Order: sequence, then C-alpha cells, then structure tokens
Amino acid sequence: MFENYGITLPDNVKLLLGSCKKATLYNSTDELFLASMGPGNDSTFEVTYEIPGKGVHTEAILHKVKNGISANFTDPYMRRRDPDTMVIADAFPTDKPRFTDKFGYTFSNLQQETFDWLKNQELSVFLFFAGNGGIGVGGIAIVPSNAAFFALGLAMLQKILPVYDLPSGFRIETAVFVAPTFRLTHFAGKQIVVHNRTEHVHEVYSYNLYPGPSAKKGLYGVLLDKGEKEGWITAHCSAVQVSSPYDNVTTFMHEGASGGGKSEMLGNIVREQQGQVLIGENTISGEKRLISIPLFCTFSPVADDMALCHPSIQRSNGKLSIMDGENSWFIRVDGVKDYGDDPFLEKLSIKVKKPLLFLNIDTQPNCTALIWDHIEDAPGKKCPNPRIIVPREIVPGIVNGAVSVDVRSFGVRTPPTSRQNPSFGIIGLFHVLPPALAWLWRLVAPRGYANPSISGSGDLDSEGVGSYWPFATGELIPQANMLLEQILKTLRTRYTLTPNQHIGVWKVGFKPQLFMREYLTRRGNAKLRNDQYQPARCPLLGYELNYITIEGAKIPSRFLKVYKQAEVGEDGYDAGATILFDFFKRELAKYNKPGLSKLGQEIIQVCLSGGSVQDYIDLIPIDYQYAFNVTDQDDLNV
Repeated sequence: MFENYGITLPDNVKLLLGSCKKATLYNSTDELFLASMGPGNDSTFEVTYEIPGKGVHTEAILHKVKNGISANFTDPYMRRRDPDTMVIADAFPTDKPRFTDKFGYTFSNLQQETFDWLKNQELSVFLFFAGNGGIGVGGIAIVPSNAAFFALGLAMLQKILPVYDLPSGFRIETAVFVAPTFRLTHFAGKQIVVHNRTEHVHEVYSYNLYPGPSAKKGLYGVLLDKGEKEGWITAHCSAVQVSSPYDNVTTFMHEGASGGGKSEMLGNIVREQQGQVLIGENTISGEKRLISIPLFCTFSPVADDMALCHPSIQRSNGKLSIMDGENSWFIRVDGVKDYGDDPFLEKLSIKVKKPLLFLNIDTQPNCTALIWDHIEDAPGKKCPNPRIIVPREIVPGIVNGAVSVDVRSFGVRTPPTSRQNPSFGIIGLFHVLPPALAWLWRLVAPRGYANPSISGSGDLDSEGVGSYWPFATGELIPQANMLLEQILKTLRTRYTLTPNQHIGVWKVGFKPQLFMREYLTRRGNAKLRNDQYQPARCPLLGYELNYITIEGAKIPSRFLKVYKQAEVGEDGYDAGATILFDFFKRELAKYNKPGLSKLGQEIIQVCLSGGSVQDYIDLIPIDYQYAFNVTDQDDLNV
C-alpha cells in the first residue's frame, strides 16, 4: 500500500495493515464522500456494529443530501463533546488522568484488544497533516470502513494527503486508531480518547465516533504536545481582519472556552426587520433596546478555532502573529434558529462549492440540509450542538498566511444576573484589560453559562490555561509559563474582555463582541479619551467604559456598567463580583506552585490580595503610544 512511496510506517501500523481483513487507501475527500454511504453509495446508511451479548447497535444514521452528508447519532449523549474523554496511557510527564489510575489496568492490554478488533474489520486508511504551512505534524488514520463518515470529517479538518503527492520531508508523527464499539463494551457508553505518546509517534485511540474529542480536539492535543516540546502554542481562538467604512483595518483574535463566541466573531450583525440593530432584551420586563448603525464594517476571516503561534511566523512589530491551524472549520450553528439568522453561513452551507458534513441536523435522504433544522434530543428539545464542517478554502474572503493581531479579546458566557439572583454576569459590553490581568483570564478560562458544546458543564467550570488545557496532554505549569512569555513578547497587542448571552438582566447573545469589533475598528489606533474609561468596580474586569458611540448611536450606560441597571444595583453587582473572585481564587490555586515563573507568581498574588488595576500594570508596564490607550501616564514605556 505504501511501499512504492518511500513512507516509513510505524511497526504496529505496518503489522495491523498487513493482517486486517481488508484495507483501502484513500487520497481525497471526494473518495471518502463516496465511501461514507456504504458500498452501494445509498441515500441512507446506518453505521452498525455487533456488540457481544447485546446484539446489533446502530451508532449513527447517515443521509446523502444535496449539499453533502448528514450524520446523526442515535444516542443524544454522542452529539456533544464529553469534557472528560482524555486519558494518558504513557509514562511521559502529564497532569492529566492516566489510563491505569482511571480504569485500574494497563493500557497495553486494551491496546492489543483494539488491534485484534481492527484486524477483523475492513479498514479505511489515509495520510493527513494537522497544522498549516508546513507547521504541524504528519499522520495516518485507520478507521473502520463502515465509519467512513468519521474518516471524512477527520480528512476535512486535518487535510488529507495523497500518497503520490506528499510534501517534502513528510513523516508520520501521529497515528489515529478508531474502535467505536469499545465505548459500549469497555467504557459504559462514555466517549474515551486515549493518548499514547511514544518516542517517535503520538498515538490517538478514539473509542467513539463523535469527531469533537478525537478528529478535532484529539489532534489539537497532538499539536499542543509538539508545541510544548518546542516552546510554542496553538491558541484556542478565532481571528478576523476587519475594515471600517473609513478604511481602518484591525485584526481581532478572539479566545475563550468552548461556546465562548469564537465562530460567532466571524459572523455578521443581523438587522431587525425595520433596519435597526437589537442590543438586548430585558429578561424581566421584556423591554427591547435597539440602535441604528447605517454602515457595518466588512471583514475577512482568518481562523475559526485554532491558530498557530509559531516562532517562524512571528514578526518584529511587537504584536502577536498567528496563522490558521486547520484545513476546515467545525462550526456550531445553534444560534441559527430560522432562515435569515445568519445569511453568511446559510449561503455558504446551502449553495455549496464543495459538499459539507452536517452533524445533528434534521434531514431526509436527498433533501437540502438546512442549518436551522436541528435534530431533537427529546420531543420538543433541540440538540444544543448542531455542527457543520466547512473547508476553509470555500469561505469567501478567507485570509491565508500569517497576520499580526491588534486586539486579543476573551469571551465569557454569562448568566442573567440581578439583585435577587446574583451571579457573574456583571461584565459590561467590553472591558480593556492590562496584559497581566489578560493572562489571568486565560488561566481560569471559564466555560460559563449554558454551554452548548460540552455535556455536563456548570456555570463556572474552568477550561484552564489559554482555554486549550482540556486538549493538552502535558503539564499545566509549562503551558502557563509559555502563555505569559508570549504576552511579554507581544506587548503591542491589546487585550479586551467581552461577555456573551447576558449583561446583567439583559439577554444580548453575541452582540457585545460584534459591537466591540465595530467600535474598535472604527477607532483604529486612536486613544481612548481620559474621560471615557475608569477602573472597573470589580478589579478583575480591568477598565470599564463610560460611553461608546458607534456612527452617532450611543450604547446606553446600563450595558457598559452593570451596576447602573436598576434590577442589579451596586449590591447585586458586588455579590456577583464576590462569586467571580471566589472562582479566580479557586482556579489560580492550581498554578500557584513551584515551577511557575516569578512574575507569574507575583501576578497571582496581586489577584489573591484583591489588587487594583494599577497593580497589574505595575507588574507588566505597557508602551501606551499604541492602539487604545487607557492611562494618563503617556511616558510609561515597556
């Protein structure tokens, strides 16, 4: 299969492919699209397995649709990523659960069972590259042929490579083995992904068919592992270049836990029927607040969920340089509930240039899959995690190559907050953060309120360092140190904090980050006026804004300072601030240990002692001649 192409296979892969029932090599996603619907290329195909003692189990039902393939899992649990999927089988350093500790036996036994099971299957095999622009890892995927739709998703996300046209220097550094029945026979129905880091190959064993924890986040973990060894980060973010009506261009990088608004940062602002824009709706009174914005900025997408921060692309301009780390985007469309909610994604997914893979979308054979038709988990209960996989090459206006980041924002899903029911939804439309405080937000990285992407998450669970910690296989402290070092080297990049879902009692969806995008792009490098900002009432929120005007339309102060809302007040706000501080105190304890840099320890101590915004600036002074300045000390330099 590979002998004539100069490819060196890992020994266990070579043995498996030489002894399995049948192995078919694929060289393109077109070939995998045809294979996904079974040998007969039928309109409907069921992914079924014989489970010992339980009979035939149907894992997923596939429909061939006019715009691609639609896959729906029969078990609603399989429609979202379980945050506890990852276990580590090797003896290399890690802060993640080890297989032996979690399951009580060594992985080598299960590994042999996995290979024995795969030997009795017909297998789909292909080579891929996780990363972009030659930065990343080459790999091989081995998937049961009746789960070719999973192979298709992986091949779209990670760029399938034809064996006859491999890039120079290609070698297999990772191998993905897929054995979905083990979810039912060994793991009580749970999604489990085992990482086994050998000296030369990072092996990923996927014991489920949902692409999230393995085809996407599993290989994200492989990139993070490579970066941890070499001293660079793959950020969990989206990125977009935005042009104002006055020709200012600003590049935004938006980070956050799953559900934190990364894909939404690439979305259009949708007008109401009368042409105005809805800021939010009061969850108590039902009042709606709208503004008029005659012209919106235009934008060009850069990345949707992962960005490579590699030294080879870093420019000498003092700003962070990034490049998309994916070949396709795994876009959540839960916010698209009806026709017209997102014209950009609707056009992209209905009138397709290439067939797409739809997950958790309600379809019939040979229909057109519509991204607002979400499958029901139960009667009357829509799945919160409908997805589409879109090749980045068909996204209009896509930016290829590296970009320099002007504004690095962080998104938080916030609950409704009032005096009667205080919570952490006290974040205004957006806040400006000093770099030291921006680092802390990336350490705690809250998953936040009503997370649609992850099963079983609470309001203030944490995803940890950089919001990518759930996918990393190594150690926490080295990642935290690398993240701080990255910030110190790129001090011309500015930091903001934006909520989504709620500002106090107002339901706002993802509008705050979109309004921030509009406002800061219009300003370009102009400074904030001294009367426009002040330290936030809660120091963890950096600077709050006193007023914002977009094209003559003022944002009401209740959306900038939550304590101005009559339903919240200063007492409700302060109660929410206490909840937020307690969360920081709990999560930062994980980092306040030997190995963390001296500066990192000092920043954490400022937080734990209830320090002021100025205390954070004193630890990492900023060159304030650039971008949106928030200080009177114009002579303060790095």
